[in-house]
Amino acid sequence: MDIFSAILIILGLALFEGISSFDNAIINADVLQTTGKQARKWFLTWGLFFGVFVVRGVLPWLILWLATPGVSAFDALFAMFQSNPNAKDAIEAAAPILLSGGGVFLLFLFLHWLFIEPKNYGIRGEKFFHSNGIWFYAVVSVLLSAIVWFSIKINPMMAFGAVIGSSAFFITHGFKQQAEKGEEELLKKKGSLSDISKIVYLEVIDATFSIDGVLGAFAFTFSVPLILLGNGFGALIVRYFTVNNIDNVKKYIYLKNGAMYSVLFLGIIMLSESFGLDVPSWLAPITTFGSIGWFFLKSKKELSLSST
Repeated sequence: MDIFSAILIILGLALFEGISSFDNAIINADVLQTTGKQARKWFLTWGLFFGVFVVRGVLPWLILWLATPGVSAFDALFAMFQSNPNAKDAIEAAAPILLSGGGVFLLFLFLHWLFIEPKNYGIRGEKFFHSNGIWFYAVVSVLLSAIVWFSIKINPMMAFGAVIGSSAFFITHGFKQQAEKGEEELLKKKGSLSDISKIVYLEVIDATFSIDGVLGAFAFTFSVPLILLGNGFGALIVRYFTVNNIDNVKKYIYLKNGAMYSVLFLGIIMLSESFGLDVPSWLAPITTFGSIGWFFLKSKKELSLSST
């Protein structure tokens, strides 16, 4: 991998992590407004260390290591940067399983947003799908059945990976729903909980919301150090805006749309690669920049029109 590709991947990962964590940032900001200045400082420093190195560093490494049992922990961490052909071959063999699971997870994530979640309609068709949200479960069921059917013919473990991706989506979705309810209860109680309890709560929520970014990162690369750098940089940006400037970010009403369409593209890329299609390494970051950039400009235009 050349230095240009590595930089492009890191920047793409940072942007994807930052925008896909937008909902998490809003929850964090609402809760942090009820804490003291010292707690906010801790959240931005030591809390960042936990969120970046423990969650966004250990989790992708753990997923990669568990998916390749014949590879040591060290080889799983640095396989992309060392000349161990056995480790590289093992990771390449496990790649279709990881990609099918991650691809299904991301596609389900996008479809849930498209059919069910409240949104600012950014393009034609979104309102139609949202008004027919009851079809979400039918669509994802048929989609999963089709993916499993074609995967079994290639690799039964790839089909199993798709089922795991589906299960991971519904499990994490349940945690996210509970997190939103927990936030409402936490804000109602206000002074009844200590700042330490609130920070611990935020770290748990951050770990839950980071699953999207971690699984989506495998569409960019299987290099854990690059994932750590890219996602870590994105997490740093999110925490900064969470503490200092979240209200200004909220004004860009279509950023979530950009994040979800990048999720769609990354899911398609991962599934395409799992079925053996040769996808260039620059495609994931370029589609991420393109989709988020387009909706950022659309948000900026809407903001300028509303201010006149």
